[in-house]
Amino acid sequence: MPPTRKNTSIDEIVRDAMAPVASAAARMIAKHIASIVADQLEAQLSKAASGTKRPGLGRKARRRRPAAGGITRWVTDRRARRVPTFVIEMTGLDTKKKIVARYGEDAVFVKGKPAPAAKAAVAKAEGPVKPVVKAKPPIIRKAAAAGR
Repeated sequence: MPPTRKNTSIDEIVRDAMAPVASAAARMIAKHIASIVADQLEAQLSKAASGTKRPGLGRKARRRRPAAGGITRWVTDRRARRVPTFVIEMTGLDTKKKIVARYGEDAVFVKGKPAPAAKAAVAKAEGPVKPVVKAKPPIIRKAAAAGR
């Protein structure tokens, strides 16, 4: 440590004391980073020489391909989304709601086979169907409720 002078500030004393410590730490950090980079470069070069993919490149998301022969079987359940074209051609109905109304839920349509029996024909064979009656809740309006 250099001899202290009368006008030397505390900042200069601390800076003079920390300079060798900071430079030693910076050298050690630089050596460590250099060794890590060298290891990674060596690994990448060995992978490139062996013909494998480069690291860090993720796979692109693939779109799901439709079935090779298309859809050949369709069931009208709650999870069903779009109606296949062969069902539209077979029934003449274009929406799932219309198909469920005529054929019932869980009706199975198979390409190349006749359409399943309609729900109305099945219901007539079993007898009359009693409608389910549900009561509607009362309507409460905010203005009427606030006036009380």
